[in-house]
Amino acid sequence: MGEENKEAQVEYGADQIQILEGLEAVRKRPGMYIGSTSARGLHHLVYEIVDNAVDEALAGYCSNIDVTINTDNSITVFDDGRGIPVDINHKAGVSALEVVYTVLHAGGKFGGGGYKVSGGLHGVGASVVNALSSRLSVEVYKEGKVYFQSYQIGKPDEPVKVIGECDREKHGTKVTFLPDPSIFEETVYDYDTLKQRLRETAFLTKGLRISITDSRENPVRNHEFHYAGGIKEFVTYLNKSKEALYQEVIYCEGVKDNVYVEVAMQHNDSYNELTLSFVNNIITPEGGTHLAGFRNALTKTFNTYARANKLLKESEPALSGDDIREGLTAVISVKLEEPQFEGQTKQKLGNSEARGAVDSIVSELLTYFLEQNPSVAKTICEKSLLAQRAREAARKARDLTRRKTALEGMSLPGKLADCSDKDPKKCEIFIVEGDSAGGSAKTARDRATQAILPLRGKILNVEKARLDKIYGNAEIKAMITAFGTGIHEDFDVEKLRYDKIIIMTDADVDGAHISTLMLTFLYRFMPELIKEGHVYLAQPPLYKVEKNKGVWYAYNDDELNALLMEIGRDGNNKIQRYKGLGEMDADQLWETTMDPEKRVLKRVMIDEENASEIDITFTTLMGDKVEPRREFIEENAKYVQNLDV
Repeated sequence: MGEENKEAQVEYGADQIQILEGLEAVRKRPGMYIGSTSARGLHHLVYEIVDNAVDEALAGYCSNIDVTINTDNSITVFDDGRGIPVDINHKAGVSALEVVYTVLHAGGKFGGGGYKVSGGLHGVGASVVNALSSRLSVEVYKEGKVYFQSYQIGKPDEPVKVIGECDREKHGTKVTFLPDPSIFEETVYDYDTLKQRLRETAFLTKGLRISITDSRENPVRNHEFHYAGGIKEFVTYLNKSKEALYQEVIYCEGVKDNVYVEVAMQHNDSYNELTLSFVNNIITPEGGTHLAGFRNALTKTFNTYARANKLLKESEPALSGDDIREGLTAVISVKLEEPQFEGQTKQKLGNSEARGAVDSIVSELLTYFLEQNPSVAKTICEKSLLAQRAREAARKARDLTRRKTALEGMSLPGKLADCSDKDPKKCEIFIVEGDSAGGSAKTARDRATQAILPLRGKILNVEKARLDKIYGNAEIKAMITAFGTGIHEDFDVEKLRYDKIIIMTDADVDGAHISTLMLTFLYRFMPELIKEGHVYLAQPPLYKVEKNKGVWYAYNDDELNALLMEIGRDGNNKIQRYKGLGEMDADQLWETTMDPEKRVLKRVMIDEENASEIDITFTTLMGDKVEPRREFIEENAKYVQNLDV
């Protein structure tokens, strides 16, 4: 082992840092390199630097990564890896450290022999972060010396120099950067966003310790993540708000065709599947070959086992993948030398060898597991058979909800007040709670482009219901038919009848609950509508203010205070606090909440990089377990605004 390490140390020298092209384009088109200049892009800068440190951990040289949000909102990342090479790179004629931070696509990951596996984006990382930071500094601890270089907007202040001595045993890299406010729309880091990503990274790199500290707060916030069990612990974490069907997390690990495969999975009592897939620690929201290999192995292995053990009769149809994956939480993590991603967004793995490797390793190890744990195998097969029966009942019910053509006689729901314009791009539908608000909305609307669907009471909580029950629910059936897209495998966004789906509920606790039930349904059954930006929350005003024949509306307490400052606080002010949409007449509802010229809408968005946390939030809030919900509410209560008590 010593010899191997020695060889790798020699390989990761200055000349393994290869140069491919210059930096100028980054500031002109930052979105090409970090996705966007919004809050997401801002946080991406941290991930780039952290991922470089993780690559050192994957190579076996780094055990600790510390991330600090400093008081001025700059970020410091320290890792105890080998330290970036500082000697002269012969192609560039300057220190390799300077090359890494000033030349795009310079790094030890482009076939120069520095790394076996890396996140694939890397080499872009350090220089892009530097180009988009108003200032950045690097300290490298190596062989008893501390090397230093600082930069302004990507340009070095002076050559790399030694600024001190350190213990000969100390090694690593410390980077501090301040994002450039002229590039980013948002420059304030969100602790929770970084915390979630770093937790995920720690799960995926077993044994690596990652800490995050927020120095802006008093007292200082701090979390540390260290998971010896790696992705097995990840599955346990994802299932914390659910009831596991069996105790052990099933784990498969192996190497085939130079692909290192790790899979952990466990079924729970819910009806939703959560499978997260990663390549070299980077999430692949759109899956790819590794996910396909996993699903194939799962379906094949369970059917073979169920037939051989008479849990599935010869006369019965095979279990489908959907049946077997009902209530499954799984994490698939593959590591390979040259990942190929489909599309610009790098969200889908294309390597064919990954499919075969995952399929082969999971098939073999899962077969052993089922043979050695017959009671667990029986539990999973029985749940799958129940799912199969429910799916068949759901199929029959689903046929009734499919939006047929007029010739086939399927009409839109009777309570839907549809709009007359047939161009979906111009049309929108308001989902309104209760008949009284529905009546006002129908009177107020623009009949050409605005449709109204009133719903009675609270819709079914889909988090606690199987498909057949969901298809049988009148309110949900009305929504599915009105939208026109179908759900699950029938879903087709091209058939969407309205460009905007607007949830319009009272601004109180009940209204918030109804909105959450609706969003749970959309997230579980039509997530593409949210991903593609079709779902909105209407924002009815909280206050109506009258004074001397003037009328104003305020949408929150801050707006009310600003308005009162403007018009004067005195006895002539008449302030009405709206409790519900039913308190407004049609004209007021149009003017404040429905008129496209004046209204306020909030678009509902999904950050696919945070899929695990979104799933946990829905399950925690809408599932059966009380304790996780109480903890969630206690932890997040301080962020709640406008809560009616």
